[in-house]
Amino acid sequence: MRTPLLVVTGVDPVAMDATLMSLSWDLPDAVVVRHRIDPHSQVLTRTVSDASGVLEQEHVQLEHACVGCALREDILPTLERLGRDGRWRTIVSGLPTSTEAGQLAHSLESDTRLARHLKLTTVVAALGSTDLSRVLLGDDLLRERDLHTGPDDDRGVGEVACAQLELADVVVVDGEVPDEELALVRALVRPDADVVCAATEVDGPSLTTRRRSPSVVRAWVFPELDTRIPALDERTAGLAWRLDLCSPRPFHPERLLDQVERLGSGPFRSRGSFWLPTRPDSLLEWSGAGGQLSIGGFGSWGRRTPVTRLVVTGLGSAPTELTAAFEDILLTPTEALLDQRSWRVLEDGLEPWLGDIRDVA
Repeated sequence: MRTPLLVVTGVDPVAMDATLMSLSWDLPDAVVVRHRIDPHSQVLTRTVSDASGVLEQEHVQLEHACVGCALREDILPTLERLGRDGRWRTIVSGLPTSTEAGQLAHSLESDTRLARHLKLTTVVAALGSTDLSRVLLGDDLLRERDLHTGPDDDRGVGEVACAQLELADVVVVDGEVPDEELALVRALVRPDADVVCAATEVDGPSLTTRRRSPSVVRAWVFPELDTRIPALDERTAGLAWRLDLCSPRPFHPERLLDQVERLGSGPFRSRGSFWLPTRPDSLLEWSGAGGQLSIGGFGSWGRRTPVTRLVVTGLGSAPTELTAAFEDILLTPTEALLDQRSWRVLEDGLEPWLGDIRDVA
């Protein structure tokens, strides 16, 4: 029998701990395991507890203070061990602060040994109520708040927090926040996700019986955005905005380099996929928040038709210049009709982010 697993993520350790505590009260037959990474000493601390108290606390020296090492060296082995033990009806896992649950979810879906003992039912994203708009849409780096997972972690707080929301089945906002910030959260989450406005309001037993669909989650969070983006509901519209910018045409490499700030710099969340005529087979990822932008290779389009699609979300009213900037950076209809051999180049200027050009049409 597989043990239900609840996973809690966040960039606010206080909000995460409040959510974990609430779940432990709500689930007296559960075991709670909390992992923390010290980015300076590269030590992973694991604390395991249940209704009887703290069962173990161990410190693990990581080869590298990164999420991949933490998962491989301790998080996944510990979850498997607890699942095989059989003493508890539920496992609640608090991942290291600023860790996304995507790698863990993928491992549980693809590793048959883990899948025999663990069933991921719910991913929870825990948010604090202080300055929430800045957390999600500000330009702070994780290291500036001492929330990074290692010495090479240069991610932005907003990019990580937004990605955690988008992957979550339940979002907990622990405390009162202005209506517009709550609207922003609702605009970012998956349409079928729940938003709870206090850690004490989380219904632990119901989370153990949820049916999480990996295909629905992937369609929402993967760069190709293979899903319909619904209109904002009446609780959200007017307080937050969302643009779905889509075209079958690729970005022009030079204009992307020259004008990327028009699309990637501002107090909004932007994510999606794009392609370039110089790299027609490459599915390229776009992910940014609060002016921090990451682009990179995600995979190959394969038999799929390439598309450039960005979903952009923010507070208040949508800036009118975003749609124009998107259109300006795309190949024009005339350029798109040019002989594709004209794009066979050795370099396109994007090598620092996308690597060398290997396959061209």
